[in-house]
Amino acid sequence: MRVIVVGAGVVGTMHAWHAVQRGHEVVHLEREAEARGASVRNFGLVWVGGRAGGAELDTALRARELWEEIGAAVPGLGFRGNGSLTLVTNEAELAVARAAAEGPEAARRGFELLGTAEVRALEPALRGTFLGALRCGRDAAVEPRTAQRVLKAELLTSGRYTFLGGREVREVVGERAVRDDRGDVHHGDAVVLCTGAWLGGLVKELAPELPVRRVRLQMMQTGPLGERLASSVADADSFRYYPAYGGAALDAMAAAQAQPPVAAEHRMQLLMVQRADGGLTIGDTHEYETPFAFDVDEAPYRHLAAVAESFLGRPLPAVRRRWAGVYAQCLESGRVVHREQVREGVWLVTGPGGRGMTCSPAIAETTANELGW
Repeated sequence: MRVIVVGAGVVGTMHAWHAVQRGHEVVHLEREAEARGASVRNFGLVWVGGRAGGAELDTALRARELWEEIGAAVPGLGFRGNGSLTLVTNEAELAVARAAAEGPEAARRGFELLGTAEVRALEPALRGTFLGALRCGRDAAVEPRTAQRVLKAELLTSGRYTFLGGREVREVVGERAVRDDRGDVHHGDAVVLCTGAWLGGLVKELAPELPVRRVRLQMMQTGPLGERLASSVADADSFRYYPAYGGAALDAMAAAQAQPPVAAEHRMQLLMVQRADGGLTIGDTHEYETPFAFDVDEAPYRHLAAVAESFLGRPLPAVRRRWAGVYAQCLESGRVVHREQVREGVWLVTGPGGRGMTCSPAIAETTANELGW
C-alpha cells in the first residue's frame, strides 16, 4: 500500500512507523519543517499508572510494550523504563497512595507503596521532605525534543518513506488524495490526518462538529542537576487529575486540603523528569478557556519550583527554558482518541490529550489494524 500521513508529531510519526514496518510505502507531510507542537513540548513520559481502567489502561500498557520494542531498535529515542514516584507529604495523601497500591489493578499498573527510607534508597537525589511515595514500575520516558527526528531518520533508511516538510495540506481531493499548499496532489491507498491541535482550516471543514478541545500548558527546563534522578517524579496534586486514583480516599484528601490558590487557578500538578543531559523538565499547568493567553505566567513557575525544591532538598539548577504548548483532547468519555473517517479513504486521528506521548504507538497500531494495513 501507499499511505499518506499528514502531521509529523508523535501520533503521525507512529502511524508512519507502523505502515513502514508492515511493508508499505509512506509519504509524510508536515506543515512545519519538522514537528514543533505538543509532541516536542512535553515531558516525554510514557505515563501508565494513572490511566482510567478499561480501554485507556489497555492502550497505555500496549503502548508501553511498543515503546520498549521501538526503543531497542532506535536507541536515539532515549527510552528508559525508569518508573515514577508520586511523593506524598501528609496522611491524607498517603491514604490515596495506599488505596491505589492495594487496589485490584495495582499489580497490572506496577504500583507499590514506599516509605521515606525506601524512596531515598531508590533515589538519593530526593533529600527533601515527604512521607513516602506511590511507585509505578510501568512508567517510562523518552526524549521528546529529539524523538521525532530520530524516528524519521530510521524511517528514511527503509527506502519506503518520504518526508515532505513545509507542506500544509489544504484540500482533500476526491478519494484517498490530498493537495498541499504548493499545489501538489498526493495519492495513496489511505490518507491519515494526524493534525494535533490544528483544528481549524481543513480539519474544521472535514469534521465541523469535532468533539475535541484544545488545552494549553506551561513548562520549563533547568540546567543539569549534577546528580542522577532516574525516576520521574510527581506530587500528590497529580492524584486529582488522573482517573485511576478516584475514590473515597481522594475525596477525603480533596476535602481535607485545598490546593494552593495558584495551583487551583492553573489546575496544576508537579511532574519532573530528568533529561539525557541531566536537566529537569518541570511542569505543568492546564488552561481550557479560549482564547488562550499569548504570554506565560510567572506565578505557576514559582509554585512548581518551590514544590520541586521541597522534594530535592536543595535549590533547582538555573532555569534555561520556559515555554507553552497546546494539545488536542477528546471530550468523549471512555475514548482514548477521536478516530473518524471523514472522506472515502481518509481518516482523522486526533485528540489523545495528555496521553499522546504515552499512547501514540498503540493508537497508531489500532488504526493500522482497523484499516487492514
